[in-house]
Amino acid sequence: MNTPQDPRKYAPATQRNREPILEVLLQVLPASGTILEIASGTGEHAIFFASRLSPRQWLPSDPNPELRASIAAWTDQFPADNLYPPLELDASQPIWPVEQDADLPSPIVAIVNINMIHISPWSACLGLMAGAGRILPPGGILYLYGPYKQGGEHTAPSNAAFDESLRSQHPEWGVRNLEDVVAAAKEQNLQLQKIYQMPANNLSVVFQRCL
Repeated sequence: MNTPQDPRKYAPATQRNREPILEVLLQVLPASGTILEIASGTGEHAIFFASRLSPRQWLPSDPNPELRASIAAWTDQFPADNLYPPLELDASQPIWPVEQDADLPSPIVAIVNINMIHISPWSACLGLMAGAGRILPPGGILYLYGPYKQGGEHTAPSNAAFDESLRSQHPEWGVRNLEDVVAAAKEQNLQLQKIYQMPANNLSVVFQRCL
């Protein structure tokens, strides 16, 4: 557990999913450029991916100040030349800080978003798609990871139980219909490229900004 002396937070799922996610990222990300991570959470993914995805640059972000402190603390312990300090960014906002800050050594070529869409209001998903549509270059990649319903149905009993748990915590949370997410992406000129089956009934969903 984190303390004032050590603000690092821990997400047990990170240990389970980081290797499978890395395998997909190595296949789908552009070979160079800056990767913007939306809703980086504890920062454990950022420190794991950054060193393994060099020479790409990794830019973590989160709207929660406690989580940004955790990201910074993890970064201090596991520094990497290609890992930026965490950025304050709320995906649901109409303008993101990176749109006003040109002080990046390489342009943003991809956005990575892990386990956010179901633990946030639908407006965060719509904001994510709109932001990706604005800032990704033609051919840029949007990568999503998490559980989804397909055809309006849960893909496993565990996902149905998880969905019920999420909705009991916040009425605007919940496992989303994949078709709704794909439709929201398409409205922002983001085309579905591939879906990867992942451990624990999760999916990797890859979109590309249309040319």
